Amino acid sequence: MSPVLAGVLQLLALVVALGLSYRPLGDHMARVYSSEKHYRPEKWIYKAIGANPDTEMRWPAYLRGVLAFSAVSVLFLYLLQRVQGSLPGSLGFVSIDPDQAFNTAASFVANTNWQSYYGEQAMGHVVQTGGLAVQNFVSAAVGMAVAVALVRGFARSRSGELGNFWADLVRGTVRILLPIAVVGAVVLVACGVIQNFAGIHEVGQFGGTPQQWNGGAVASQEVIKELGTNGGGYFNANSSHPFENPNGLSNLFEIYLILVIPFAMTRTFGRMVGSVKQGYAILGTMAVIWIGFTALMMWTEFAHRGPAFELAGGAMEGKETRFGIAGSSLFAVATTLTSTGAVNSFHSSYTGFGGGIAMLGMQLGEIAPGGVGSGLYGMLIMAVVAVFLAGLMVGRTPEYLGKKIGTREIKFAACYILITPALVLCFTALAIALPTPPHSMLNTGAHGFSEILYAYTSGANNNGSAFAGLNADTQWFNSTIGIAMLLGRFLPMVFVLALAGSLAEQTPVPATAGTLRTEKPLFAGLLGGTILIVTGLTYFPALALGPLAEGLAA
Repeated sequence: MSPVLAGVLQLLALVVALGLSYRPLGDHMARVYSSEKHYRPEKWIYKAIGANPDTEMRWPAYLRGVLAFSAVSVLFLYLLQRVQGSLPGSLGFVSIDPDQAFNTAASFVANTNWQSYYGEQAMGHVVQTGGLAVQNFVSAAVGMAVAVALVRGFARSRSGELGNFWADLVRGTVRILLPIAVVGAVVLVACGVIQNFAGIHEVGQFGGTPQQWNGGAVASQEVIKELGTNGGGYFNANSSHPFENPNGLSNLFEIYLILVIPFAMTRTFGRMVGSVKQGYAILGTMAVIWIGFTALMMWTEFAHRGPAFELAGGAMEGKETRFGIAGSSLFAVATTLTSTGAVNSFHSSYTGFGGGIAMLGMQLGEIAPGGVGSGLYGMLIMAVVAVFLAGLMVGRTPEYLGKKIGTREIKFAACYILITPALVLCFTALAIALPTPPHSMLNTGAHGFSEILYAYTSGANNNGSAFAGLNADTQWFNSTIGIAMLLGRFLPMVFVLALAGSLAEQTPVPATAGTLRTEKPLFAGLLGGTILIVTGLTYFPALALGPLAEGLAA
């Protein structure tokens, strides 16, 4: 079987698996977030944190809950790393330095999971399982809660109420993420992923130097790393490490975990607003972009240029032979079009255009299908912009799902769209202009510029993957990328929830003959065009200096 055919079959198998999961998972999530019943373990949690899950919140109160919980999480994870050297199960590792502890705490709480350290050489069992793995669950649940709050903004009228953050956080964790993670962890163990609390042990020698490995609860962390679109690896090699991702079957299953909730949330959206066709329109736009990017990535990496590529069957540098070009390309697109950031190959070793495709996937806003929660609310923001543009073209007030998109709403949407590019481009410009940060680049020229552009794109978009050629473990990059991750996560949420509150206060307007039918393919095409145009106008100059210049020079 040719490698190209094998890649196509993998893609088809993935589409079938996602299609079979779409309706039951989407309906289940809609029931979870619409239920008025509280399970007993959930009541224990509410009592422990002193929350009343039945109290409805307007958007400022909902936002305060998000920010307060996240701030406490950052502080807890920071302190846990700072005292690691005194904790049992630390495997002899010392406490983490302040700048790196801040960077890691910001990263995992912001659902970015950017890592400027070697996981197996820095973090013991307590920090890995009691700190990082816990944040993999709750940071994902926060994103889902914010998305559901925006959906309620479209579904509700004349109330301004968006539900209860604490109830949404707990239900998302207990009823959605935990059950799937338990089953998924068993599947990963069956595939060969390790799950233990073994210490450091010698496995042989290489050139007279002892080679050591440490075990860990890898399967249980790996599953939520992918399911929650987190991305932080137990080992530095991330999902290219055989303990995390041992074979082609585990690789395909991990890609499925990355995509299943973001795609299924469009079904949840459709059910909660009372029209599954609206969910299909959003799903269709996401799916077309995802398949298009996957096809482009495979074509770019399979293209034979020169005898080395021909002998290897394509661009195999930086890729594992057990996954090949197809499995690596599928993973790279899935992880950069979502906010996952896990890698099973080194994106710095991709062709110039291949690295650009990965970077562009993040710069779209990671909305095809995006992260758990963040992909849906990012896509709905773009839908608001699309109907606004359509309204300008036909000369009438734009409406979406019966809600008027006026000056206030479009300002919130515009602020949401502008925040992340401003962070990416400003921090990249500073890093290039200052004398010290460029010393961290492994390469010069267009590829070196891409390393820094990719780092801030990944951080501000809460992705977490790296180009693998940049030494980011410096005070400058730990601090600035940490700031970019926090601002890139929580500032957009301010405008998402403000928009949700504004929509929930409105009285729905009836559809007329002039109303744009947003459940039709025409709107899906308009939405896709809006996404590509907005991103192209924003990032094209920077991309031209990096991956495009490198690709054209190859």
